[in-house]
Amino acid sequence: MKLLIIDDEEEKCRLYREELQDEGYEILTATSGKKGIELFKKESPDLVTLDIWMSQKDEGINLLRQMKEIRPWVPIVMLTAYDFRDDFAIWCADAYIVKSSDLSELKGTLKNLSRGMLKAAVHPQG
Repeated sequence: MKLLIIDDEEEKCRLYREELQDEGYEILTATSGKKGIELFKKESPDLVTLDIWMSQKDEGINLLRQMKEIRPWVPIVMLTAYDFRDDFAIWCADAYIVKSSDLSELKGTLKNLSRGMLKAAVHPQG
């Protein structure tokens, strides 16, 4: 399963890469919104983690909108150090996690989203 991590902090990208590769994900990283959307279009990831507040305040939210327009079925997990849950713009995300040094919530969320995707592929509706 291919996972795209978009976060403007290189250290976070490195930490997520190391921890999530051990979970079996093929990892792609981007430290800018521009690079993130390029990889999203080119590499067709199965899952995305996206920092809400990068170099520009609403950069993550703008990326979320763009990615959902391009491939609405790709699960996107919003990551942030701030509480943006009242911002309607993030409601189209598939999950919302406040950043922590403990990645167990992120790992569990990604695992659940992956299971849901596999289940949908085995039992398609329609």
